[in-house]
Amino acid sequence: MAACGSAAQSTGSGASGSAASGGTVKVGLLLPESKTTRYEQFDKPLLEANIKKLVPGAQIDYYNANQDATLQQTQVDTALTKGNKILVLDAVDSKSIQASVQKAHDAGVKVLAYDRLAQGPVDAYVSFDNYKVGQLQGQALVEAVGANASKGSIIMINGSPTDPNAGQFKAGAHSAIDGKLTIGKEYDTPNWDPNTANQETAAAITAIGGPNVVGIYSANDGMAAGAATAMKAAGISVPLTGQDAQLDGIQRILAGTQTMTIYKPYGPEAEASAAIVASWANGASLTPTEVPTTATSGSGQKVPANLITPIVVTKSNINDTVVKDGLYTVAQICTPTYADACKAAGLQ
Repeated sequence: MAACGSAAQSTGSGASGSAASGGTVKVGLLLPESKTTRYEQFDKPLLEANIKKLVPGAQIDYYNANQDATLQQTQVDTALTKGNKILVLDAVDSKSIQASVQKAHDAGVKVLAYDRLAQGPVDAYVSFDNYKVGQLQGQALVEAVGANASKGSIIMINGSPTDPNAGQFKAGAHSAIDGKLTIGKEYDTPNWDPNTANQETAAAITAIGGPNVVGIYSANDGMAAGAATAMKAAGISVPLTGQDAQLDGIQRILAGTQTMTIYKPYGPEAEASAAIVASWANGASLTPTEVPTTATSGSGQKVPANLITPIVVTKSNINDTVVKDGLYTVAQICTPTYADACKAAGLQ
């Protein structure tokens, strides 16, 4: 798998054109970063494979923005200059990318907002029900804290303020948490940075007092890693949420240092995106099956959308979710460090 960077990482061959006219369709795949392992490990190869399956002659130019919104704008310019006629765009910053989306629209280029809903005249959107993700996280935390809710307060480590999904996760989590758990400290974490999450959690534990912390909401597994490290350093162990079903998150769940994660099946997300790309490549309009609902972007556009249902993963259903779907093998999860925990959970 190619490393991330500012230039196109994987390029097919052929001239620009459309499948409908017998030419090769040029597709720009623009992903936001690599700190979250899913993008390079799952999204990129799955999207490329599914697009190639449905549009065999497609040329795919790949870009990773390394969490740099300005770089991603430059990458859109590059994609347009190279003649990409369809952009699959996972925005670093949904607001700042708006001018680039408008530029693509003005050039007659279709834009599929992937995983995050960019602002501007986006043509379609594929993601998960992000409000529901936050609700599921919040409900899981409320259940895990249980009777300890009256003994202290929780810490909330939210996602990046420039990520529209983060706001939806946050709103969904609050809908489940408010009135049931007391929030002692809450942070919005720039760039979803695990090190920042570690520092935020450590500061909150100090401010609230370790024994008075009864739970931690982390919006994803990367930041949960930072929160778990801070908990260990403070000598406390409380329920901790996550998201993205990262391998280390699954292992922390087995070890008892993380309570749950949200598994968002990347395969169906990539398949749904590829189906939309294929329709556009063949000059066809999108069908209700491809975009059964709509979503409203931060700039007010109503965008045809396909929102996939997320899944809660706990110790009890690891085998029936991420293992069954082939996201990870038991051997990948159950390294020697986690062998005993795996046996206890019935994975070995």
